[in-house]
Amino acid sequence: MRNTLALSISALLLSGVLSAQGNKPQFAPGQIIVQERAGANSASVTSALAQVGGKLLKNITQTKHHVISIPPGQIDRIMAALEATGLFSVVERDGLASVETTPNDPSYASQWHLPKINAPAAWASTVGSSQPIAVIDSGVYLTHPDLAPRLTAGWNFVANSSNVADDYGHGTATAGTLGAVSNNLTGVAGVTWSNPIMPLLVVDSTGYASYSNIASAINYAADHGARIVNISIAGSTSSSTLQSAVNYAWNKGTVVFAAAGNNSSSTPMYPANCTNVVAVAGTDSNNALASFSNYGSWIDLSAPAVSILTTTSTSGYGYWNGTSFASPIAAGVGALVLAAKPSLSAQGLVSLMEQNTDYIGSSSTFGYGLVDAGKAVAAALATASVTPAVTIAAPTSGSSLTGTVNVTGNATDSLGIAGVKLYCDGILVGSTASSSYSIAWNSGSVTSGSHTLTVTATDNAGNAGSSSVGVNVTAPPAPPADTTAPTVQITSPANGALVGGSPNVPVSVSAQDNVGVVQVSVYIDGVQQYTGSTAPYSFNWNIKKVTYGTHTISATAWDAAGNHTSTSISVVR
Repeated sequence: MRNTLALSISALLLSGVLSAQGNKPQFAPGQIIVQERAGANSASVTSALAQVGGKLLKNITQTKHHVISIPPGQIDRIMAALEATGLFSVVERDGLASVETTPNDPSYASQWHLPKINAPAAWASTVGSSQPIAVIDSGVYLTHPDLAPRLTAGWNFVANSSNVADDYGHGTATAGTLGAVSNNLTGVAGVTWSNPIMPLLVVDSTGYASYSNIASAINYAADHGARIVNISIAGSTSSSTLQSAVNYAWNKGTVVFAAAGNNSSSTPMYPANCTNVVAVAGTDSNNALASFSNYGSWIDLSAPAVSILTTTSTSGYGYWNGTSFASPIAAGVGALVLAAKPSLSAQGLVSLMEQNTDYIGSSSTFGYGLVDAGKAVAAALATASVTPAVTIAAPTSGSSLTGTVNVTGNATDSLGIAGVKLYCDGILVGSTASSSYSIAWNSGSVTSGSHTLTVTATDNAGNAGSSSVGVNVTAPPAPPADTTAPTVQITSPANGALVGGSPNVPVSVSAQDNVGVVQVSVYIDGVQQYTGSTAPYSFNWNIKKVTYGTHTISATAWDAAGNHTSTSISVVR
C-alpha cells in the first residue's frame, strides 16, 4: 500500500542528451495519499487527519482519495496510525514519474512511421473525429502552427490554472506525434487529423510529476469527454492511486495508452503496467525492438519509436526517439478506430487493436504486435451492428425485496457478450463478465419504496442492450451497536499455489460480519486491485504484467462501524 513513480526532465534534454537514470526521487516530499473506505464518517475522517497533524492539499473526488501534507520525518508513524483507524482502504506515499525519451537522431528524413503502421489505408476511411484526446505531459507550445488549430481547453495541475504552455518541449513533441494538423501543406502529419488535443500539464518546476497530479489528470480527462489518453511518462513503482484513476477512466469508457519505458529491461514500468492500461513498446524501421525499449510479458502493443519527426517547442520540427513516441502513435490508432466505430467499449477497443496487429516477433517482446491502423479501422467498420438480447429471470416485476438479493438472467449476442452491468435507478450497483449472470445486490443500500433495476449487456463491438423490472424495497431495521470485526478469508487461489496457466487468475474472498460487511478490498503486493461492497467479492487478476516469483495477495474487510480484519496468502508465478 506504499508506492511511487518519477518524472524528470533534465536541462540536458534540450541539447539532445539523455540524463542518466541515476538516483531519481521516488516520492513527493512530505505527501501521502489516503482513500476513504465505503461508509466512513466524514467527520471521523477529518478528525483522524487532524489528530496526526496532516494538512489536506487536494481531493480526488471521483475515487475518494485525499492528498495529505505530513510534517517532516513523521510519514511512517502517521501512515501506520491512519491505517489503524479503519477509516481508509488505501494509505500510500505520493510517487513521482519521469518522462521517457532518448537522444535525438536526425538520420531519417521523413515520417517513416506513418506508412509503417499502415496509416494511409486507415485515412482512406477516417481521419478521426471531434472527440478530444488527452495528452498528459508537460503541456504544449500554444502557438505552434501545426498544433494551435487542434488544441482544446486543458488544465495545469501543477499551478492549478488553465495555462498549459510547455516549458520543456516533451509534451509538444508527443502531441504532434499523435495529432499534428495534417493535410495542410505545413510541417508534419499526425496519426489522427481531426481529434482535438487536450493538454493536461502535470510536470512541476523541478521537472517531476506527482502520482496525485497524474491521477487527477486521468480523472479529468475521463470527466471531460476524452476516450483516449496518452501518458508518455514512466516510473519504477506501482500505486493504488494510479490504478484507481485508471479504473475510474476505464469504467467510463476511456482507454489509457502509456510508454513502456527506455531502460532496455523487462522490469515493468508504471503507469504502463497498471491493469487496464495499454503498455506500448518501441520498434525501429526494421520492425526490431528499439535498442532502448523495455519489453516483457506485460507489454500489450508495439509502435515505432526511433527517429520520429514531430513538432518542437520552437515552432519547428525535430527527430525524437523513445517509447514516449510509440505510445502516442498507438493512441492515435485507437482514436482512428473509435472514429470508425464510436460505440466500442474500452475493452472492445483494446481487443480489436490487439487482434488486428502485424506479427513481428515474440509476444514476450512485442505484446500482440505492431499496431496496424488500416487493419484495425477496417475491422471496426466491418463489425456488425447488433443489439444484445437481455432477459431478467429474477426478481420478477413487482417483487418485494429486502436485504441482499441475486439478480439473475441471460444475455445473448452473435458477437459474444463482453460484460453485464446492473443498475438501480440508473446507478451502477454490480457487474459481471458472464452472459449467464447472477449479480448480488444489497437492497438495503436504497430507501424503502419503488425502484427500477436495469440490466445492460455489452457485446465485443460495444453494442448494448438492456432490460428492466420495477421492484419494491423494504429497508432493514437499523443495526445494533457493533464492536465485532468481520472475518475474512481468501478462498481462491490457495496459499502457496502456482499461478500462470491462464493470463487471468480468479481471486475470491469470503467475508462475514455479525451486522454486515460494507467493504472488501484486495491488494496484490500491497497495491489495491479490487474493492467491493457486496458479495461475491471476486475478480480476475491479470498476471500478464506480473513478474515471475512470489507475490502476496491480501484482503481486508470492514463493517459499518470501521471494525476491520485482514488476511494474506502467498502465490508463485
